[in-house]
Amino acid sequence: MERLIITEDGSHSLYSPQYNQQYHSLQGALVEAEHIYINLGLRPLLEEAESTVRVFEMGFGTGLNAFLTWKLADLLKKDIRYVAVEAFPVSRDEAFSLNYSSLTGQSGFMELHDCPWSEDCVLSGHFSLRKEHLRLEDFKSTEKFDVIYYDAFDPRAQPELWTAEIFSQIAAQTRQGGVLVTYSSKGVAKRALRAAGFEVQRHKGPGRKTHVLKAIKI
Repeated sequence: MERLIITEDGSHSLYSPQYNQQYHSLQGALVEAEHIYINLGLRPLLEEAESTVRVFEMGFGTGLNAFLTWKLADLLKKDIRYVAVEAFPVSRDEAFSLNYSSLTGQSGFMELHDCPWSEDCVLSGHFSLRKEHLRLEDFKSTEKFDVIYYDAFDPRAQPELWTAEIFSQIAAQTRQGGVLVTYSSKGVAKRALRAAGFEVQRHKGPGRKTHVLKAIKI
């Protein structure tokens, strides 16, 4: 069972004994999610979008990234189709213990976790969600995604998810000009992304984190 932890910005996260990893930065789960996935990855594209934006998340985890994406879609009145894979889902009780709704003042967080797996859930007039309970290696889709949230555990904990082969699979499901964002700026991540056909950019990270990555599908 995952253990609840409180990060520096007051937002909750979980600790995985299996991987000896926390789900978010200890400097702030909410700060990290907003900085990397929303502001660096999604927002620039979403503000200019004239049609549905397709978001793919590797590692649904606590559902924080999906929650913030949903609320931004409703705020900007832009349509998002959100697809996520998760090999090790958190339990409903674990999700219920998280404080994202109270911290953001936004409702509906548990609706994300109550959506059945492998079904399309329409959560608002602008946001739909599909969760797949499987490993990334087993995910198949004919869709081309605009934004990839790559939120696997650290390369030391899950090296199999930071290879050129796995990023080539991601690249095949990303439209030309689409973006991938991730918290990791390690050399292994940069090399694998470049080998898979992405142009890699290094950006300032949240809080005390020096750098994060944004990669463009060439």
